Amino acid sequence: MSRLMRSSQPDLHRREQGSTVSQLERGSCTPAARAVDLSMTYGKGDAVVRALDGVSVEFKRGAFTAVMGPSGSGKSTLMHCLAGLDAPTAGRAFVGDQEIERLDDAGLTALRRDQIGFVFQSFNLVPTLTAGENITLPVDLAGAEIDRGWFDYLVEALGIADRLSHRPSEMSGGQQQRVACARALIRRPELIFADEPTGNLDSSSSAELLEFLRRSVSEHGQSIVMVTHDPRGAAYADRVVFLADGRVVGELASPTADVVVAQMMKLGG
Repeated sequence: MSRLMRSSQPDLHRREQGSTVSQLERGSCTPAARAVDLSMTYGKGDAVVRALDGVSVEFKRGAFTAVMGPSGSGKSTLMHCLAGLDAPTAGRAFVGDQEIERLDDAGLTALRRDQIGFVFQSFNLVPTLTAGENITLPVDLAGAEIDRGWFDYLVEALGIADRLSHRPSEMSGGQQQRVACARALIRRPELIFADEPTGNLDSSSSAELLEFLRRSVSEHGQSIVMVTHDPRGAAYADRVVFLADGRVVGELASPTADVVVAQMMKLGG
């Protein structure tokens, strides 16, 4: 049985018994990210597509939030705008206290490098670098010192300590995604955005990854926003935000897979 998972289901007890610091952060701090009347349109005239339509939503610090909705609902567009990867047509996006649209190119680069971690469905590892080099890449690019204690914790918790000298082509999809998670967390960023992080993984690897993300929130106060289509994955979150037609249409606290499925069926997802 994997060191990362003792059960294929979320550990609800651990979710409720997060660290005292994490619980305090959830109640009293500025949101990790928020959108205010955020809109994104593509095209013009009769061909216009409204990917986001006046979205206002907050993502709590020290919490695990899943974003769900039917295909084309705007969930990935919302994440990209909040991460500074796309510029919205209208509205405001914040990471912590920083308004993204007010940052120049250097400020935006620093924000994405220092305060945001990314985990993508396609892993996005550098093929010519080893696993260890991929993990430390954000630190190396920033010219900072590697926190060896934190590095050792991440690779041990993710079960990849024996893969650090391997290149991505020499690892399974699950191992590559664990490396991507370690890379996202290596600088202890303010916020992790995960875009369909289990989309290319089998059920066992998916459960291991989701359990690690859950523990990152409960034990270390990390803030995670995860776009997903998987109700079982959403059940690991503290909260699910539902989008449809570019708008927030509901949310669910302490979700279960069955309730998420029922809600998605109502939305046609």
